[in-house]
Amino acid sequence: MSTTTINKSIFLAASRETVWEYLTNKDKLGEWFHPAAANLEEGKPFELLGDASDANSKMCWGDVLSAKKPASLSYTFTIKPLGTATTTVTWTLEEAVGGTKVTLVHEGISEASGDAALGLIMALDNGWDKHFGKLREILTATT
Repeated sequence: MSTTTINKSIFLAASRETVWEYLTNKDKLGEWFHPAAANLEEGKPFELLGDASDANSKMCWGDVLSAKKPASLSYTFTIKPLGTATTTVTWTLEEAVGGTKVTLVHEGISEASGDAALGLIMALDNGWDKHFGKLREILTATT
């Protein structure tokens, strides 16, 4: 594992099935991350938007590599600063007492960004922290 891989885990007071919906449902993604043009499904491309009403506001995109409901989700992940290079994001959902342990692994950032790696890693790391916080807040309010 590279030292430039982002690894994060959080515990949520929600079932794996509920968390899965927030990771793959186009509308629920928009509540904590970015709205999607369509639900995330294995073998299909995806686009996450800055504005749900504007299909041209693409923030990040990629292809869903694997979707094993409700245990794991993996996709390629690209943002504008990466140009045509891609990284990989993998989510793992494990049962925990009273909820779910969610683990994110985001890898390939330094390979995709070259000399700009540290700045991009720091920005993505900060972004994931904020998105995780919002996901926890939403799921706490719904339980």
